[in-house]
Amino acid sequence: MHFLDQAKIYIKSGDGGPGAVSFRREKYVEYGGPDGGNGGKGGDIIFEAVAGLNTLIDFRYTQHFKAKRGTPGAGRDRTGAGGPDLVIQVPIGTQILDDDEDRSLLADLTKEGETLVFLRGGDGGRGNASYKTSTNRAPRQHGPGWPGEEKWVWLRLKLLADAGLVGLPNAGKSTFINGVTNAQAKVGAYAFTTLRPQLGVVSHKGNEFVVADIPGLIEGAADGAGVGDRFLGHIERCRVLLHLVDANDEDVATSYRIVRDELEAYGADLIDKPVIVALNKIDTLDDELVAALSAELAEASGAPVMALSGASGAGVPAILDKLLEIIGPEKRPVVRNDEGEETTDWSPV
Repeated sequence: MHFLDQAKIYIKSGDGGPGAVSFRREKYVEYGGPDGGNGGKGGDIIFEAVAGLNTLIDFRYTQHFKAKRGTPGAGRDRTGAGGPDLVIQVPIGTQILDDDEDRSLLADLTKEGETLVFLRGGDGGRGNASYKTSTNRAPRQHGPGWPGEEKWVWLRLKLLADAGLVGLPNAGKSTFINGVTNAQAKVGAYAFTTLRPQLGVVSHKGNEFVVADIPGLIEGAADGAGVGDRFLGHIERCRVLLHLVDANDEDVATSYRIVRDELEAYGADLIDKPVIVALNKIDTLDDELVAALSAELAEASGAPVMALSGASGAGVPAILDKLLEIIGPEKRPVVRNDEGEETTDWSPV
């Protein structure tokens, strides 16, 4: 499945149905009078956040959404049927932005099953029966129905994850997420093997949390270098960041600062999030060199440094313990079936 995290769509709620012009024509009824019913209300445009979706790829092929109009009124004071609402299903974490210069935020759907009536359908027009007065006993006017609302909007997806992986390209993020989750991120001995965000669910010590891996950042990413910083939005909702630094880099302190500078340039308070600094790929070095590089990285970051190897698994349990400690009590519990096997009602991947 292709990953798409933003799309522009046109939406229009339904027009109201016109009212009817009708008069009673019954045998043995001396005075008939008007009996035209009102038109039906147009359908609403409703957004719904649903589980099981993690891309906006469907909106690449369908960009126009129009709800149906209300049914016209009829004689015998019959009101027309309302037009059916049009429900647009989007992934959890989808933002609805205005099509203006600043892309103003209009709505943010962050909970499963959350619904939002975004555009209301037009009201139905009045039938001629409603125009009857003591001085106007045979009115022939009627309401045409109110038009629906229409709008161009942008949909932007910000994935929901508890922890986010950041680092330079080829820092071992994909290897780490493949080792601790059911993700199948591409791994290669070259930069930018990850070109789109990846999600994985970690099961650790009877708890679950979601990890997001984004493409690596390079110097100047905020100005569009590499794949740029467009995917940083997917870690804005994370409660903790795991910053992986390749132990084989020429200068681990410089590698750390490059990524931190890009996070600060992006904004959105990413620089203020709790962060775990980890020296990765320690299986390629001896213990003495690992200790020296860890001390150098700790001096640059001003924080304790944890050492691990995503490939061999060394130090990974300690990393997961620390992530779990920071994520806190809101983590989702593992659900088990009657046979004791782990099951989940929903997974974001």
